[in-house]
Amino acid sequence: MTTSLTSPTASPPPAGIADRVPLTPRSLEWLTGEVAAWRREGLVSDTQADQILGRYQASRRFSLATLVLTLGAAFVGVGLIWLVAANLDQLAPTARFLFIAALWVAITVAAEALAGRREHGGAVPSPVVGAVRTLASLAFGAVVFQAAQSLQVTAYEPKLVGLWAAGALLYAYAVRGRGPLAVGLSTGVVWFLWAILWDQASGLTVVLGLAMAAVAAVAVGSLHDRWEPSFGVPWRELGTALALAALFAAAIPAVTTSDFAWSPVLLVGTVVAALLAAAAAVLVPGWRRLEVIGAAAVAAVALLLVWWDTGSDTAHVDLADWAHAATAIVVYVAAAAGVAVLGVLRDSWRLTALATGALVLFATFQSFAVFAAILSGAWLFIALGLVFLATGFGFDRARRRLAHELADELATQEGAS
Repeated sequence: MTTSLTSPTASPPPAGIADRVPLTPRSLEWLTGEVAAWRREGLVSDTQADQILGRYQASRRFSLATLVLTLGAAFVGVGLIWLVAANLDQLAPTARFLFIAALWVAITVAAEALAGRREHGGAVPSPVVGAVRTLASLAFGAVVFQAAQSLQVTAYEPKLVGLWAAGALLYAYAVRGRGPLAVGLSTGVVWFLWAILWDQASGLTVVLGLAMAAVAAVAVGSLHDRWEPSFGVPWRELGTALALAALFAAAIPAVTTSDFAWSPVLLVGTVVAALLAAAAAVLVPGWRRLEVIGAAAVAAVALLLVWWDTGSDTAHVDLADWAHAATAIVVYVAAAAGVAVLGVLRDSWRLTALATGALVLFATFQSFAVFAAILSGAWLFIALGLVFLATGFGFDRARRRLAHELADELATQEGAS
């Protein structure tokens, strides 16, 4: 027997402050309006309406406190690494290492002690816990560099950054912390690019490294949908940014295949990226597999643009240069539009902002790099403005069409149910 929604026995007990579900102010405002409509239509009683709204509280996803605490953790963490770089000459090498290691252990223990306190946040993630965990992951980097100095190992090598990244990622997944994950991802990218450029630096090496890192990150982000969706967001956004960066670098005329050589790290990274992409294409259901397919397509086009070498002499722009630039612009606009579509599908304003900013930066660069060879002064700015107007119009039209199609699809599903 089903209990009526308006029955007093169906009303849940009022939630305590610590048990309330956090919502953004905009979402809570929408819910308040919907509950008011339910009350007018008699779907819920006044008591039930108050109890429904009592289960939620307004909470901004990124508050001023979060910003200040994150900046504080970043400054303290960088300061610790700076102290290591300064060698702390007042202490012996062993004493320096023990001091930094003890400080890292103390910060880590403090972070987990704070995380274990129910009254420190309840259902709302505590910015203090996130900041201290971020500081702990940064302090681990200081431990790695101090250990290298104490053992008289060369500090100016990528492998130390790689150890730092591995430790930060392990800590992030052990405590499910977004701050350590951000530290691990950023240091991991630095390690990979530094490692592949350590022996032989070339333009193609940079593009290939960015492209393979992008494919791997997007694939890992898609695979996270099966077991930890919240952790897939940073991976996906990092991979998207790297894919646009690879395409941007590939469109630069000076980036060519000269002096390219395979390194063990680059070869292994390429194989790993291919395996991750294949796994995501098979295991991820529905349209989500298009994310990794799109990243792989962007990587392939970026490599083709580098292979299509038309020269780097901007003083003499011929038809091949114009064709190369036009192809790069069309491909980049299409890639940015795809990122914007992904932002709509994933409900991520960061992806949409990334697509818009990348498109503006790329259009500006290409306009000055190509048009400046034959235009000057006011005509150059007119051409640049026309590029912005055309790309902006196409961008907005694609966004509106996608939103309209999603609304129609949602209405059709609601009608069928």
